[in-house]
Amino acid sequence: MRSEREELSHECECEEVHAELVRLKREELPDEESVSRLSDLFKVFGDATRLNILFALAHGPMCGCDLAAALGITKAAISYQLKMLRGHDLVRYKKEGKNVIYRLSDDHVKSIIECAIEHINE
Repeated sequence: MRSEREELSHECECEEVHAELVRLKREELPDEESVSRLSDLFKVFGDATRLNILFALAHGPMCGCDLAAALGITKAAISYQLKMLRGHDLVRYKKEGKNVIYRLSDDHVKSIIECAIEHINE
């Protein structure tokens, strides 16, 4: 276990603010609306059930009933989570007869999932 002194050694000890660097970084920051929308998106990814739905759909389209069975949850629960995922444009659906087939909205969603898995497995 690290001592408090070792933990503090990782903090910046300088008192000088590098004004030009700060200005440049502020210009690079996204606008507040974009940050807010991104924050909301990451909240959606913060739920294990929704992540499992996205993982399942990353391997191909599925109907809601099959998703519920695969994840071991009720159709009502899967419906609620799919509604939230649709609201954030992470999944799309298409009606085929009595079935509603869900798929990821685009390859960006799959990329986000794959990058996150890579990150935690490093």
